[in-house]
Amino acid sequence: MSLQLGQIAPDFEQDSSEGKIQFHQWLGNHWGILFSHPKDFTPVCTTELAEAARLKPEWDKRNVKVIGLSVDTGENHKGWAADIVETQGQALNFPVLADHDRKVSDLYGMVHPAADPTVTVRSVFVIDPAKKIRLIMTYPPSTGRNFVEILRVVDSLQLTDGNKVATPVNWKDGDDVIIVPSLSNEDAKLRFPGGWRELKPYLRMVKQPKLPHSL
Repeated sequence: MSLQLGQIAPDFEQDSSEGKIQFHQWLGNHWGILFSHPKDFTPVCTTELAEAARLKPEWDKRNVKVIGLSVDTGENHKGWAADIVETQGQALNFPVLADHDRKVSDLYGMVHPAADPTVTVRSVFVIDPAKKIRLIMTYPPSTGRNFVEILRVVDSLQLTDGNKVATPVNWKDGDDVIIVPSLSNEDAKLRFPGGWRELKPYLRMVKQPKLPHSL
């Protein structure tokens, strides 16, 4: 059965480039991003791993821990890490799971049983501190992932978890947000004393509260 949003992310123990990892224990009270790759020494993923490492200051601001996964051995990870430094100018600063036995990729439903696992393992999971899955994205092998979008989703989740709002299409930090329909006008007046724009009774636009990491 495939994983669903809101479900507890399965726990696992697996080898990594930084030693054996017990996932839930490793995650602790942080948000987590688990993103997977085909085998080592693949070109698109080489650029992705470097970008994820380059964004460490942004992950840290948001209380996010990043962990990669490759359907390959830990020994190969070492050589790939050296290539990433050489070609991308960025060293890895997070663990990469050595999922050569496909334990984690099968547990998370990343591999279609009738497909080549080195092609289909291209998923992103955003997991909150309660270990719930909040986002699942799967990319084709030819398309590099957009980490600006992943950051945007984390910002939206952290913003909307702490406020009675939702983020509209193409939202970015500083744009107006939507008051959730479940919040009555009476309660909205208490929460948003500056008022809002009512386009429809169910579509009330309000100035965005500050993101948690901006407070």
